[in-house]
Amino acid sequence: MEELQDFTLGVDQVSVWSFVAYLVLIIVIGIYAARFSSRGISNFFIGGRKMGMLVVALSAVVSGRSAWLLLGVTGMAFEMGFSALLAVLGYTVVEFFLFFFYAPRIRCFSEKYDCITVPDFFAERFEDKSGALRIVVVAIIIIFMIAYVSAQFVAGGKAFESSFHLTETQGILLTTVIVLFYTMVGGFLAVSLTDTIQGLFMIVALLILPLIAISHLGGFGAFFTQAGNLGDGHFFNPLALGVGGLIGFLGIGLGSPGNPHIIARYMSIKDPAKLRTVAMVGTTANVIMGLGAIITGMAGRIYFPDVSLLPGADQENIYPVMASHHLHPVLFGVVIASIFAAIMSTADSQLLVAASALVRDIYEKLVHRHREIPQKKLVVLSRLVVVLLVILALLLGLLAEKLVFWLVLFAWAGLGAAFGPTSILALFWKGTTRTGMIAGMISGALTVILWIRVPLLANLIYELIPGFFVALAVTLVVSRFTRKPEGAEVLHDAMRR
Repeated sequence: MEELQDFTLGVDQVSVWSFVAYLVLIIVIGIYAARFSSRGISNFFIGGRKMGMLVVALSAVVSGRSAWLLLGVTGMAFEMGFSALLAVLGYTVVEFFLFFFYAPRIRCFSEKYDCITVPDFFAERFEDKSGALRIVVVAIIIIFMIAYVSAQFVAGGKAFESSFHLTETQGILLTTVIVLFYTMVGGFLAVSLTDTIQGLFMIVALLILPLIAISHLGGFGAFFTQAGNLGDGHFFNPLALGVGGLIGFLGIGLGSPGNPHIIARYMSIKDPAKLRTVAMVGTTANVIMGLGAIITGMAGRIYFPDVSLLPGADQENIYPVMASHHLHPVLFGVVIASIFAAIMSTADSQLLVAASALVRDIYEKLVHRHREIPQKKLVVLSRLVVVLLVILALLLGLLAEKLVFWLVLFAWAGLGAAFGPTSILALFWKGTTRTGMIAGMISGALTVILWIRVPLLANLIYELIPGFFVALAVTLVVSRFTRKPEGAEVLHDAMRR
């Protein structure tokens, strides 16, 4: 450990300047995007539906991963070996099909009915004149998103603390200021462009680091031999998990169609005909990053056979520790930047979703539904709401760290269970009703919350799985016994190009 500390101190200055260059680039993008995003809330929240295919592909993938991929998956691979592949496989397969089948439908419908947000989509699809459905969707988004953003700020604080010798509070504040600036100023365009660049950082880091680490072991032959001897031979067995773990890992992907910050990317693409190409690019990025994280964690177990050898005896530190051991200081700076890229790409996207829910769906569509509000006023209000949400998330992060991390474990599950099955049915089954949607969303979210509070159930299977299928069943049953919108056929046909 002394050798590791001496090495880290030696590379600090070069790594810091490498990281600072990354931050300057992010800030410049925010300033560049400011003028475009100030023209109206369509530009501010979904980029005016003018995003290119590379931007959509990488930002959709990266915004869904957060630091969970770089720290969580590498830590899982360090602990359980190749079984961690199943966690990656689940969301990779689901998101591939979302690009092909789900994205074209919601993109087509959202343009025809001028839907800027996910609540917009549900409200238009089910002729929600009372606003009840819109309110349910917004409430679920706000409940889960504030905690989600808070956790990203805290994760940023911890990363600054371990990488650059700041205090955790200083790191949280610095992360908050950076995310606030380019999100508030540049809106969706800045967020998407920075997500694209941050995605490239993550791909480069997760491609280079495991290859160099394996070369230092003596090549892939040596890696396979040494890894095969770990864990009584189970380290290389992807099916070493129990049935519950197997289903839970594969089921992680069920959250993707229910997370609004991913769905917003589908709505933003300029040419929906290019979504098939987007699927290929996005899936390639998911595969490279997922395999890179798994191999990094597995190689790390060879270098550090016991978790006590890692800082804080925490396996989730294996990614930065491996980088400090095997990479040039400049590349080490890139790796640290990739951690922040993962954190920021999720936090900024979630901030925009939460802000759009309040400004577009509550203020414009409900409170002032009979008034036309100037677009520039809505943009100014959106920026003020972003500031307010950041303050709330910051306070939660500083005052309730344990609560935040407890919440973020099921935030993906809560959003996925509430909006995943309901949005799929809304897009593909003309028999769905507004009452069915409301019942499904509430039952899915409540199932996740209650499931995780019962230790026996929480240990049995990942809460997203039961939440998703309860919401699916409730939506189907309630829809069978309630009335469809008057224009259900027309509304459903509007999703076809």
